[in-house]
Amino acid sequence: MRAWVRERWQSAYEQLLKREISGSPTHVAVIQDGNRRYARQRGDDAPDGHKAGAKTSEQILQWCRDVGVEELTLYTFSTENFERPQEELDPLFDLMAEKLRDFADHEQIHEHEVAIRVIGDAEMLPERVRSAVRHAEEQTRGYDEFVLNIALAYGGRNELLTAAQQIARAVDEGELAPGDVDIETIEDRLYGQAVRDVDLIIRTGGAERTSNFLPWHANGNEAAVFFCAPYWPEFSKVDFLRAIRTYENREQSWRRTRARRALALVKAFGTTELAEATSVVRKFRDSLSGSEHDEASRVTEESTTAD
Repeated sequence: MRAWVRERWQSAYEQLLKREISGSPTHVAVIQDGNRRYARQRGDDAPDGHKAGAKTSEQILQWCRDVGVEELTLYTFSTENFERPQEELDPLFDLMAEKLRDFADHEQIHEHEVAIRVIGDAEMLPERVRSAVRHAEEQTRGYDEFVLNIALAYGGRNELLTAAQQIARAVDEGELAPGDVDIETIEDRLYGQAVRDVDLIIRTGGAERTSNFLPWHANGNEAAVFFCAPYWPEFSKVDFLRAIRTYENREQSWRRTRARRALALVKAFGTTELAEATSVVRKFRDSLSGSEHDEASRVTEESTTAD
């Protein structure tokens, strides 16, 4: 009886969250934390927790598609994870290889044209995992409807350090002038293929830190962050929709703040002198309400007249 009531409540809450969401992030990145603690809580071994977590990884692909997310990055194995006991690593590597091949051959992956890409230092991984990586990337190469990035042997600091070393070497060898180093120069030297800026980071398992995850693509974009208590195998669609709602609320707040700052500049210095600020007011004025919205409309109308 309790399970039935809980299921009905979960379904009703899910529908409520769906109605509250009017937009979605383009790129969601997930730190899948809590597999081992989930296993211990149930009296199981760590590999059992990783297997349970893999099922959630399969489900979140569909949840992303349901709300219009276009890119998903799963933090599956960090460089720090190599320090775990070998008796845990061997079954985990086996599971990685198995799931990569399962994903690459899954009917839904090909039906929805999901491109599977691995980011990280793959050379650190055992050959059975590297072989599965090659298989997954080759099987889905050319797809562009949805991108699934799987972060394996990934470390954000190491990624930036490697890029900096490559640039320094290119400058030292005369292949690159110091003044030519720009954002594209750095991004070209980050792990793997191009990754969109991250809009939302989700971390499960209760910890409130982003753990060296995608620092260039997330911190530089001021990504929203959603921390939640459930371990990754327990993470539900309701939790996912709550994360999307957090992103949407943050976006609305960000737009409102930008509009207010730009409006204050325009009012202080005049519309013609601050064309960029006027443009920001025009773009985000609908995030304001009441007298602020009226003032923003007046300012943009004056700017149009002056033009």
